[in-house]
Amino acid sequence: MTTPTNQSWGGRFSEPTDAFVERFTASVDFDNRLALNDIQGSIAHATMLAQVGVLTDEERDAILAGLKEIREEIQAGDFEWSVALEDVHMNIEARLTEKIGITGKKLHTGRSRNDQVATDIRLYLRDEIGVVDEELTRLRQGLIELAAREADTIMPGFTHLQTAQPVTFGHHLLAWQEMLARDQERLRDCRKRVNVLPLGAAALAGTTYPIDRHVTAELLGFERPAENSLDAVSDRDFAIEFTAFASLLLMHLSRMSEELVLWTSAQFDFIDLPDRFCTGSSIMPQKKNPDVPELVRGKTGRVYGHLMGLLTLMKSQPLAYNKDNQEDKEPLFDTLDTVKGCLKAFADMVPAIEAKADNMREAARKGFSTATDLADYLVRKGVAFRDAHEIVGQSVAFGLREKKDLSDMSLEELRQFSTAIDADVFEVLTLEGSVAARNHIGGTAPDQVRAAAQRARDALAALKPLGTLSPTTDEER
Repeated sequence: MTTPTNQSWGGRFSEPTDAFVERFTASVDFDNRLALNDIQGSIAHATMLAQVGVLTDEERDAILAGLKEIREEIQAGDFEWSVALEDVHMNIEARLTEKIGITGKKLHTGRSRNDQVATDIRLYLRDEIGVVDEELTRLRQGLIELAAREADTIMPGFTHLQTAQPVTFGHHLLAWQEMLARDQERLRDCRKRVNVLPLGAAALAGTTYPIDRHVTAELLGFERPAENSLDAVSDRDFAIEFTAFASLLLMHLSRMSEELVLWTSAQFDFIDLPDRFCTGSSIMPQKKNPDVPELVRGKTGRVYGHLMGLLTLMKSQPLAYNKDNQEDKEPLFDTLDTVKGCLKAFADMVPAIEAKADNMREAARKGFSTATDLADYLVRKGVAFRDAHEIVGQSVAFGLREKKDLSDMSLEELRQFSTAIDADVFEVLTLEGSVAARNHIGGTAPDQVRAAAQRARDALAALKPLGTLSPTTDEER
């Protein structure tokens, strides 16, 4: 006589699972966050089974009532999770059977844990993508409004972290906004591939029961059922793609963080962050540390690691499902938690950034930031650009020796390098003249910054909300 092991698969086994192996292979400690999605999928599955005649209406109603009671227990924190039952699916099914008897065991007809977990993860990720999308929108809105307020604030633009040309702070902030706009496009595009139904693929080859996968897809709000049962249960591209999106997003937030850290330093002193986003030192009482951007910068590496982990997880797996896939959840879940936390921190912090306009302007005066404007001026006077470049280089060398910026030189001093230079040169050597001259789409001119901010507002307003998950029964619609 065999010893029962696990109610979902123990029939062919002659001894119970080793206690360590039971703990080692269990996933319930982390996949229980899929519980509400698991119930959602089960409600749709039971509804469909009744429609095609596999379950009676009475059996369906009993299952749905039991699942809703279990959902209430989970939401109230009263549900007891068991490692012995391995995962979220078996814990819920066992509780359902406790509540309604043998009818609870009929819920698993026509499906496997392979297509069940693939469906749960997609439902969960689809919902979480909606949360991430909302936070991205909120951060972009904050950046746009701050950029519009700072459209006239002049700061140095950098290449190689050396002063290059004057720009406006608003223009710089809108560069960040462009990064995030691309990220949001990628996120929404990723959602299309998440929104495909695996349920009905069963273990790997489909099922002999007369299921209607289109009904289940409609009930769960999926765009369509997956085309191939082998691929449906083993595909984790959608999780990798989301983590790739997250890696790009965190890379962008890290670049922003680096600049915020620099700008709050005494050496730059371009901005001030509110105290609530900073911390102090346990030994140096004068310190105000930009911990939020520093921590976001640090968390970027952890998301990169999850992307590499998921890619490595999948790289050698034969079709179809393998136990390896249990390792997809923790990196995906941590990526989601990290992304949501970082976005919330930035969305809260960015609108509260205070620009120190005088310090920014003074910094822009250093480093000969209007040198290119002088070269362009000479070209408009008929000087070949290569010659103009040489003339301005000589002017800068003179300025370095005399410790004078170009705008501080007299007309006579400038004309020693070219007689093409006239009194009107000082109109282009001012910081305001420099940024205003770049009055084209994508340029730094304040009017262009305000126009770009309005275009960004309009683009955000045109985005349709991703919304919540579709209801699973007529009663819940």
